[in-house]
Formats: sequence, C-alpha cells, structure tokens
Amino acid sequence: MPRASEVKRGQVIEHDGIVYVVRQIDRSAPTARGGGTLFRFKLEAIPAGDRRELTFKGDDLLRDADLSRRQSEYSYRDGDGFVFMDSEDYSQYVLAESAIGDAAAYITDGLQGIYVLIIADNPVAIQLPQSVVLEVTETAPVMKGATASKSSKPATLETGLEVMVPDYITPGERIKVNTETGEFMSRI
Repeated sequence: MPRASEVKRGQVIEHDGIVYVVRQIDRSAPTARGGGTLFRFKLEAIPAGDRRELTFKGDDLLRDADLSRRQSEYSYRDGDGFVFMDSEDYSQYVLAESAIGDAAAYITDGLQGIYVLIIADNPVAIQLPQSVVLEVTETAPVMKGATASKSSKPATLETGLEVMVPDYITPGERIKVNTETGEFMSRI
C-alpha cells in the first residue's frame, strides 16, 4: 500500500470501494509550524468516468487497485465500440465509446503503446501513451514574419481534435501532441 506522497500520475488506486485513475496531483506545503504536506488528487472513476478531488496527508496510506494492464494496439472501430488487439496473445478487447471518453480524439489506426485496463476479466478503460503523432488537416495560412514572434493559432487534426500550434505549422504536417494536456509538443 503506497503512501500518498509516493503515488504518481496515471496510477490506479481504490478509495471507498471505487477504482480511480489519478489524473493530476497538486502538492501544497502549509507554512504553519507542524503542518504536514498535503496532496490534492484529481481522480477519474473507472469505468464510470466520474471525476472527484480528494486531499490526503503525505503519510496517508492508499490502496492499489486490483487490475491488470495489457499492452495493446488500436485495430478498428465497430459501431459504438473501439477494438484493441493485445500485443502479446492477440486477443481482442472491445470498449464502448463511453469508456474511451476524451481519449478517442487521440486514437488513430494502428496506434501502439496503449494499455487496456482490465478488472475481473472485463476491459474497463484505456491508458494512452504520453504523446501521439497526428496530422494537421486544417489551419490558417502562414503569416509573413510570424516566425519572429512566438504566437499561436488553432489547428484541426486528423481525428477532429483542435490544438493551438505555432504560426509556422501548415496543413499536411505531422505534429506530436501531449495526450495528458492536449498541447502541441513538436513538429515531426
């Protein structure tokens, strides 16, 4: 059982009988004498998707959730379901669109590095890689002299996701996007 101070973002914990994935951790150290460091966790329930914020002291013990992670690859979409293929034994996992949630905006054909989270032999959620490469399909044209200033413009990517990109990015270019923050990282 890890202490609150040892928990990392993306880790899966159980609290009050509900399984959560840790989406964000904010740390605050009170200035009062004797005040311990507090950790505010932003959690998302699996598979319901309910979001919750909880605060723990650094020494509070948390319970790891009983689940398994299977490295998989996105195969195809079947109606309202997303089909993933296990990288080791080639078994298939089908997850409903509601279980995928906002992650659908980062999924492209053949995307690798995805982990399917399985609780009691049922796939319940996915964990995306840290970043994905997507193609820019639509953005404003390059403005002369835009390379001298650090300004950005909206761009629509192949999955329909909109991100802010530097002015020098043009349609057809491939860019790396952070899946946790939804921000532009680099041009490929």
